[in-house]
Amino acid sequence: MMQEKIIKDIRKRCRMAMNGVASASMRGYGLNYKLNFGVSIQKIKEIASRYESDKDLAETLWLDGTRELKILATLLYPTDQFSKETANEWGSQVPNQEIREQVCVNLFQVLDFSDQIALEWINEEDENVRATGYWLIVRLFLAKKFAGTIEIDTFQYIWKDIVSENVSLRNAAVLFLKNAGKFSPTLAEKILEKVTIFKDSEDPLLKEIYDSLSFEFEFFYDN
Repeated sequence: MMQEKIIKDIRKRCRMAMNGVASASMRGYGLNYKLNFGVSIQKIKEIASRYESDKDLAETLWLDGTRELKILATLLYPTDQFSKETANEWGSQVPNQEIREQVCVNLFQVLDFSDQIALEWINEEDENVRATGYWLIVRLFLAKKFAGTIEIDTFQYIWKDIVSENVSLRNAAVLFLKNAGKFSPTLAEKILEKVTIFKDSEDPLLKEIYDSLSFEFEFFYDN
């Protein structure tokens, strides 16, 4: 009963902070939810601060199709109770890029086993799980929390993913390579060797992939 009251209160606060213009704009970008109040991320964090972290509550919120409740789930789950099994379940249930970013930033990247799941997800058959894996490992790179090693040859899907028609997957894979190449000049050179066939491609997308990686590494190592 207490959980029902809390969720009712959360919904009330989301409705009060509703932004119809933002909600419509998100739909225009393909971010579809069962229900979307258009509440800003900052306001969602303010709402989250009103409640205690609670495993059962977070799991209930995550299963809801409402945008704000799903994001609140990533903020209210006690990280010390978040198991690898649950991480794998949630990783397979990410519905879109916004939730992917929020769950990686708010939850996945602070887990003790974040390195492990990121590397495992990059080799999963499910494209959306791979996209989340790439995104998570980039977050770990940027936060200087990645303690593993990068063996580019162990990622069986990476060269297919950077040219995928799945935009979220493609962008995540390219972003991963941009950051992975900063581990060492040797790794950057190895990545460029793999994409050098795109250098003079008549396909603007392929040429852009080579140019963006080349520029990223040249800028990084020349400075």
